[in-house]
Amino acid sequence: MLTFAFLLAATAPLFEKVDIFEAAVGGYAHYRVPSIIVSQRGTVIAVTEARKSQRGDWGPQDILMRRSRDGGKTWDSPRAIAKVEGEIAPNPVALAQNLDKPGDTTYNNIVPIVDRKRGNLHFLLCAEYARCFSMTSRDDGDTFSKPVDITPVFEQFRREYPWKVIATGPGHGIQLRNGRLVVPVWLSDGTGGHAHRPSIVSVIYSDDGATWKRGDVVVRHPDLNNPSETIAVELADGRVMLNIRSEAEEHRRAISYSRDGATKWSKPVFQQELIEPICMASIIRHSPRKLVFVNPDSSEPRDPKRPLHNFKRQNVSARLSTDDGKTWSPAKPIEPGPSGYSDLAVGPDGTIYCIYERGAVSGSDTYIKYLTVVRFNLEWLNAAR
Repeated sequence: MLTFAFLLAATAPLFEKVDIFEAAVGGYAHYRVPSIIVSQRGTVIAVTEARKSQRGDWGPQDILMRRSRDGGKTWDSPRAIAKVEGEIAPNPVALAQNLDKPGDTTYNNIVPIVDRKRGNLHFLLCAEYARCFSMTSRDDGDTFSKPVDITPVFEQFRREYPWKVIATGPGHGIQLRNGRLVVPVWLSDGTGGHAHRPSIVSVIYSDDGATWKRGDVVVRHPDLNNPSETIAVELADGRVMLNIRSEAEEHRRAISYSRDGATKWSKPVFQQELIEPICMASIIRHSPRKLVFVNPDSSEPRDPKRPLHNFKRQNVSARLSTDDGKTWSPAKPIEPGPSGYSDLAVGPDGTIYCIYERGAVSGSDTYIKYLTVVRFNLEWLNAAR
């Protein structure tokens, strides 16, 4: 018989934080755009863009990884995991806008995927927002295959969209119950601000873990104002739901559905409960019909003179849905202060892992001080707010 003390321990709320990257430590100015997964062996793996300058998304960047083999309590040393052989040409549209310069290679938008069918981990990443590569690890990140150039899958979009900039994710990719790997992507012709606008959203997918194909275009500007960073989740009925960032004045996350995770996406609609401050968000399945969503739950304008522009990146919060994303619980704060991009993973015991950007350096909400991992459970999320 289970003891009363054990029952209390089993249902006790869990909420613990640990900083795993800090600005100006380790030879990099700061760390941004994190992703997190839990392997089939239970290893928690966090990856991030390690930025050598304060130039924003463009500039010299590496991809770093840290791992935890004790459920997120302790972490191994950071390690660079992506290096493409040969010269990486700078992106011409970034050069034209004085955002990049020759010799400063930008590795960006790493997307890790747990392949339960084959027992592998896949990692997709971009270089100079112009080429895309895939790596595989069979030993929880001890070793990796050489990066394979899968940019040709993006070339298939050119028939209907003359892109100059491509990006995977960011955040984790997913595997459907039938084994299909799905990674949301966004593309831009690079003529707008920061060479990232205007933009369209789609997916790439793989049914064998090696060969990648393009999906249908989900939405494009101006039908949705500059749609970009998107996260995917498989629902209980097998449909795939995309949760889409955009710069629409509605300031709400946009939602689209597909039966197969690749084609015939529904027209995106705004989910009124999910505020869009114009920032990356994350969503993940916890258990049947239960989804967890995290993003900055903030509606305070960054610039009071432009109230319909970006909101402040602060108050990263979690929400729970018990009906496959139709409705959501009120937001529960994880980090009330400055906080931004985030990603989610679920461990084999149901523990939820959230990696997120926390704190600001020199008063900026884009120059991040820490990447933090918080471990929490449904008991904490359901406890009184």
